[in-house]
Amino acid sequence: MIDDAGIVVAFYIIGITTVVSALMVVVVRNLVHAVLFLVLTFVGIAGIYIVLSADFVAVAQILIYAGAISVLLTFAVMLTPAADRRNSETTFQAPAMVLALMVLALVTFVIYDTSWHIAGRGEFTVTAESLGRAFFKPYIVPFEVASVLLVVAMVGAIVLTQDDEDEEARAA
Repeated sequence: MIDDAGIVVAFYIIGITTVVSALMVVVVRNLVHAVLFLVLTFVGIAGIYIVLSADFVAVAQILIYAGAISVLLTFAVMLTPAADRRNSETTFQAPAMVLALMVLALVTFVIYDTSWHIAGRGEFTVTAESLGRAFFKPYIVPFEVASVLLVVAMVGAIVLTQDDEDEEARAA
């Protein structure tokens, strides 16, 4: 149980900031701003993990979501034509709102209906060091191949978005 008042205040501040930034992802009409608010949401979730002493999960959240997924979304938005960057009204807005409210009701029901007391939970025996060894020792080659593949994909995206005039200027 978290007894320190500073940690509780930090949890609530990070939690409120995360929820507000997640709501802003839906509210803003500029797609670039929505991606930036999504990055702030990912970082806020990592902050919540840090406050709850789940350091390994926080680092994974930063690396995977706030890092890789955010870069992927930013490239996807930037590679689309500028005219398509505004979120426009859609006919699915009302059904999506009904579905979101139904999911909110279900989550609220589960929160209040679940007994959150975990009896007999002791110390965790698995540490971040042992998880790192388990991931990287047998899987180092696939990990390195995936990183090279991502670099090649990024270079390919840059080459595909170059203008013909830039190519002619470099050739001369």
